[in-house]
Amino acid sequence: MAEKRRVMLTVSYDGTNYSGWALQTGTPNTVEGVLNRAIHGLTGEDIKVIGASRTDAGVHAFGNIAVFDTESTIPGDRFSFALNHMLPEDVRIIESSEVAADFHPRHCNTEKTYEYRVLNTKMPIPVKRMYTYHFSMPLDVDVMKDAAQYLVGEHDYTSFCNVESQAASHVRTIKDIDVFRHGDEIIIRVTGNGFLYNMVRIIAGTLIRIGSGKGEPSDVKEMLEKKDRRAAGPTAPPEGLFLMEYVFIDGVPRPVK
Repeated sequence: MAEKRRVMLTVSYDGTNYSGWALQTGTPNTVEGVLNRAIHGLTGEDIKVIGASRTDAGVHAFGNIAVFDTESTIPGDRFSFALNHMLPEDVRIIESSEVAADFHPRHCNTEKTYEYRVLNTKMPIPVKRMYTYHFSMPLDVDVMKDAAQYLVGEHDYTSFCNVESQAASHVRTIKDIDVFRHGDEIIIRVTGNGFLYNMVRIIAGTLIRIGSGKGEPSDVKEMLEKKDRRAAGPTAPPEGLFLMEYVFIDGVPRPVK
């Protein structure tokens, strides 16, 4: 029996046609399921990938991370090319490599960056409907930036977390939030060490509400203090959300040769 190796994949996908990342009973069309089937088709092994981030239905990614164990002799850096011939057009492996056998993408020191994209035009633009949230009212980007700064740092983000979250702690650290206009879109870029269920979408919904004149930037401080989901703004729709990248602070351990 060949020795098992662990392979890491950097996965990019258009989440429009998927019910999220994670396998779900009775829901075959998930990103995880597509990857499992492609790897099985390539290696003949029953594979279950381990994902770093379980993105929701409709959410997109430029750089989600997954690992899996295999007895295949295919070099780690060749899995990307081989799997891309078997995957649907809306899922692609950007990079693959062999990593240490005990490496787990959710159990290491990381920084994750998300972007939420708001199409701020009077009328919707059909070709952007799957990749932005259309908001027709004027938005004050400077006010949104001021509000966002109250969220930076280590906080209990209970007010910015879906009530169905099963996380043991709602304390997280947001390193940076930037809000800026790019053409007819407003980008909300959030970097942190971890995110709760719907956290970035609730942050986006809150900043959009304040940017439209419904509240003051300082209201965010009170929202955090209340630790009550009802205190913060609405959950913005999924199609505007992109997982941009994972940065492994301590590097990715490689196998010892």
